[in-house]
Amino acid sequence: MVIRNVKVYTEEKEFRKGEISIQDGRIKEVEYGESMRSKGNESEEKVLDGEGCYAIPGLIDLHFHGCCGYDFCDGTKEAIAKIAEYEASIGVAAISPATMTLPVEELERILAVAAEYKREVQKETEASGCGTAADLVGVNMEGPFISEAKKGAQDERNIISCDTEICQRFLDASEGLVRFVGIAPERNENAEEFIRKMKDKVHISLAHTNADYDTAMAAFAAGADHAVHLYNAMPAFTHRNPGVVGAVSDSAHVNAEMICDGIHIHPSVVRAAFKMLGADRIILISDSMRATGMPDGQYTLGGLDVNVAGGKATLVSNGALAGSATNLMECMKRLVVQMNIPLETAVACATMNPARCLGISGEYGSVTAGKKADIVLLDEELNLKAVVKDGIRIR
Repeated sequence: MVIRNVKVYTEEKEFRKGEISIQDGRIKEVEYGESMRSKGNESEEKVLDGEGCYAIPGLIDLHFHGCCGYDFCDGTKEAIAKIAEYEASIGVAAISPATMTLPVEELERILAVAAEYKREVQKETEASGCGTAADLVGVNMEGPFISEAKKGAQDERNIISCDTEICQRFLDASEGLVRFVGIAPERNENAEEFIRKMKDKVHISLAHTNADYDTAMAAFAAGADHAVHLYNAMPAFTHRNPGVVGAVSDSAHVNAEMICDGIHIHPSVVRAAFKMLGADRIILISDSMRATGMPDGQYTLGGLDVNVAGGKATLVSNGALAGSATNLMECMKRLVVQMNIPLETAVACATMNPARCLGISGEYGSVTAGKKADIVLLDEELNLKAVVKDGIRIR
């Protein structure tokens, strides 16, 4: 396949007119210029005319729960498959779903199912040479080592203290799929020891935490390097008590997730975060739950009832935000259209940055020769025009 007449997003985070040659599910070559000369017999190649669209890498969502009526914590291969199909259809090429705060044994089972799913899909993809669903590249554990004070939509009954043995059980059950484990460092005295013991096996993130600035800084100094949905489920950032947000700002090695659905963070605060942290440290996430892609109504998240109205998901019990009902492509579009972040920056936050955090930059995250041919075409209004997954157009 050759994708012609597009503005290609480059590794320098700019758009250049060009064309993309694809062979055997991978990007063979990217050529730039006003008019590219065809190589080989064009009649034997499938040509996709991009009609001047932006050509960007497939997006990567490293924190979300579900969509189209399914949740990762349903713990079935069918749920993961349906989620992966939907995500690919809206331009998300790789996924790292998030777990909720559930009993340890249930989490182990969910992780084991994910590992089995990945093995089976990998075998099928190797046999066929391509796949049409988003690739499962990781798992983001949002609980159970979190804080009751900032539990948000998590079930308080299942919150436990940091435990290296339990954490290792999660890693073993997932067969290496778990990439992030969230903790609330203020909740237990051995948090820094936990971080030092586990940081070389998995990324340790601060999640659903009520830590003050000093406690968060100590956790980052011990080796934690990630912050779950910045500003949400953590202390407010104020001029006398900067809390976790201030500690993230002062820790250059820490990456921060942000939900830019227009509900979780005010556009002004989004812009301020980009100025404070710099775009290279911000990871755009959807935090979407099973209502995404579905009509308004009542759903569940982590076993708790959730009401979705006007795109806003809240717990029935107390009105707390319960994830989002917006997919990552829509979040990226809103980041540009509603929050005035440049498209070139927004694309990096949804592709290159998460790929780097997940350790998959060799395969995903940019339109580069040798990488997987996961390409998304967007028109000038950022409407989705085409999705190419593993070299095959699926939309």
